[in-house]
Amino acid sequence: MKNQDSAIVAERVAVNPARRGTTLAFLGVLAFSGSIPATVYAMRGFDPWLVAIGRALIAAVIALICLKAARVPLLPPRAQWRSYALISLGVVFGFPVFSSLALDLGASTAHAAVIVGLLPAATAAFAVLRAGERPRPVFWAACTAGALSITVFTLSQGGGSASLADFLMIGALLSAALGYTEGGRLARDEPGWRVISYALVLSLPITLPVTAVLAATTPITLSADALAGFAYVGGVSMFLGFIPWYAGLALGGIARAGQVQLVQPLLTLVWAWLLLGERFGLATVAGALAVLVCVAITQRSRS
Repeated sequence: MKNQDSAIVAERVAVNPARRGTTLAFLGVLAFSGSIPATVYAMRGFDPWLVAIGRALIAAVIALICLKAARVPLLPPRAQWRSYALISLGVVFGFPVFSSLALDLGASTAHAAVIVGLLPAATAAFAVLRAGERPRPVFWAACTAGALSITVFTLSQGGGSASLADFLMIGALLSAALGYTEGGRLARDEPGWRVISYALVLSLPITLPVTAVLAATTPITLSADALAGFAYVGGVSMFLGFIPWYAGLALGGIARAGQVQLVQPLLTLVWAWLLLGERFGLATVAGALAVLVCVAITQRSRS
């Protein structure tokens, strides 16, 4: 009996970190879910390229302040620069640029949000390739079902064919998956806020001059909506959201905790309805709800 009780306690101790990881990952997803509507707001007054690159500069300033206040080195060990370069390529440049251009080409917030529902599947694949994780078959079955649901939705909305905006959003989600996986891997040994901070600081030689040139050469129309959107994508989407997100990936497992992002399309649809007044049909709602079922299954599976 004692051995059985000890086994139960040991199992609960082992499960708790995964649950905490899922909770932290959800907080990150909640922050990220407002990114697309905020980008739409920002582009009402700023060029899409300026929004995509300038948000990283805003976040880098916050990162430098935090690193300085914590009295830690402003740069990571040189041996980790390759990993941080991959994070920067994925979440500092790739996702913001591709998603901003897709929205500029006319992709609706609802449409773009549901395509992002493919992101957990891509993240799980990168977790296998880069982080050595090995999810169980039931995980992959649920993950594939979610990806298929999103693919069917995208093709049905595009008249049976994908548009350029769709391909740009796919580029955005692949970029994010790479950055999420590499950041979650480093967050096993480094606090999440330092991981994203170092990625942003190492990107400064590009983001600072490019933002300056874009600010001087592109039209800018200042408005409350545009400034609020720019502030959100810079402060929340590019920095604050990554603190619980990377911690959750490290604690709960990159592939498993990453599946929480399947709920992001539904959250983004709510923000788009509340903030932008966008209307969406039953197909959009069905696509978003389908992934909720898939995320429930993935969270019950173990690696």
